[in-house]
Amino acid sequence: MANLNIVSKKKRTYDAIVIGSGATGGWAAKELCDNGLNTLVLERGRDVKHIEDYPTASKAPWEFEFRGTVPLDKRTGYGSGKRLRMETLHWQLKDDEQPYIAEKPFRWFRGYHVGGKSLLWARQTQRWSNFDFEGPVRDGFAVDWPIRYRDIEPWYDHVEKFAGIAGDKDGIPELPDSIVQPAIDLNVVEHYFKEKIKEHYGDDRHLVAARCAHLTDPQEIHLQQGRSKCLHQTMCNRGCNLGGYFSSNASTIPWAMKTGNLTMRPDSVVHSVIYDDEKEKVTGVRVIDRHSKEMMEFYANIVFVNASALNSNMILMNSRSNRFPNGLGNDNGLLGKYIAWHNYRGNASASVPGFEDKKTEGRRPSYAYIPRFRNVFEQESDVDFRRGYAVGVSTGRGSNTNTDTIGDKLRENILNPELNENWHIGTWMMGETVPLEKNHVRLSKDKTDKYGIPQLIVSCEWDENDDNMTEDYLQEMTAMFKRAGFTNIDVEDTHSPPGADIHEMGGVRMGHDPETSLINKWNQLHHAKNVFVTDGACMTSTGSQNPTLTFMALTARAANYAFEELKKGNL
Repeated sequence: MANLNIVSKKKRTYDAIVIGSGATGGWAAKELCDNGLNTLVLERGRDVKHIEDYPTASKAPWEFEFRGTVPLDKRTGYGSGKRLRMETLHWQLKDDEQPYIAEKPFRWFRGYHVGGKSLLWARQTQRWSNFDFEGPVRDGFAVDWPIRYRDIEPWYDHVEKFAGIAGDKDGIPELPDSIVQPAIDLNVVEHYFKEKIKEHYGDDRHLVAARCAHLTDPQEIHLQQGRSKCLHQTMCNRGCNLGGYFSSNASTIPWAMKTGNLTMRPDSVVHSVIYDDEKEKVTGVRVIDRHSKEMMEFYANIVFVNASALNSNMILMNSRSNRFPNGLGNDNGLLGKYIAWHNYRGNASASVPGFEDKKTEGRRPSYAYIPRFRNVFEQESDVDFRRGYAVGVSTGRGSNTNTDTIGDKLRENILNPELNENWHIGTWMMGETVPLEKNHVRLSKDKTDKYGIPQLIVSCEWDENDDNMTEDYLQEMTAMFKRAGFTNIDVEDTHSPPGADIHEMGGVRMGHDPETSLINKWNQLHHAKNVFVTDGACMTSTGSQNPTLTFMALTARAANYAFEELKKGNL
């Protein structure tokens, strides 16, 4: 029997284990496999293979029963408050899969399938600058980041070349240039708005084409991945058969698979990370099979925790041992604290007079972008909040089709729709929230999910800084619209709850000092050196940029460091 146990354990032993297969988990797998490490990726959701498991990709509305509306008999188990569509129902999480306790209003969006939220993300890829990394220490909140832009710059390059980023070289210090393919261009109204912003604000504000992870000019490295040019179908969140946008499924996972070093294990709900008190190190991961509910263990020299921010916190908190009774690496009691996210509460819209002879053709998978302009170089004396916000910008001109007739007239109306009188512009804020200790997650002491894992309690709320920032956005967008000559201006604070825009960060923050942070500059747990946390949980502050590019760059950097440390015998 002893020999059988030894054989069984050997079959479940790898060089590295990655928890999660989303954007960061995929990058961890790729880098570790490229370096020759036998790597196991654990995904709690079902398997999804590129192309063959995108059942609604490229389907037209008339190819769906009820044109995509979900009939009542298929809504069971999803909850009454969710916006369900047949186009994306295959990604929806049922209510009984992972209930959580929102101590204060909170929306938690998850992607439990191979590829995770990399199949669902908005694909926006703006780099951070030193102004972002220096923010906490300059403005007196959180702890100092242990890295600066120069530390991550080569890894931004590395990720961007492989993923493929569309955009321009904008030459803006607060938004460092990326390695880009041709941009998805601005339309005529966006060019006009850009000129007006330049006219009234000079170099203090900019409007640019938002950089996005779409292939507009595929290079050899993308062809090797089996990907091709984006065709602007704008059906991205169904899965892209072309691989026109970056996802783990189209890019990093199949690349890692080709090395022969990758083992994928879907339907594996991670219970905890195993710490061996005698060896004084982590030795593996404890998993519950999603179907059989059987608990099993897998072993490795390195563990990457990439389950998405809140789940990574939950796994580490549930990883208790004699050495770490309060969760793995949690000597200072800060695990799960200083949770932050992005503030998307502000919306603004207006009508755009003129341009009656212009209309766009086709679709765009991206939009325009105004980088943060508040408190960039210093705290402005007339601004009553810390940090700032970026602005997403989308414009268009709609049309109307009169279908109140029949026969030839109906056909003519459908073929020749009547354009709306005015163009329309819509914007939304992307604000940086300041991490606060009171905003936290913790494990329930008496409620578990169907796998026996403690439910996560989420206790997060807005504060005065967020309120003031939102009000400033509303005022500034009103002023910018007026100066551009726009009419019918409408601004709104939606008061949406935290988490509504899926950019959760923090809880396992980076820092210099083990007394005030959980991980070091290489994303290693201070007190468990063979464990790396490189998803949103690692973030010390949030910036105002869409964060996934930074997560991926940090992951590639940490994975290559981990490999070098393993070679040296330090792990």
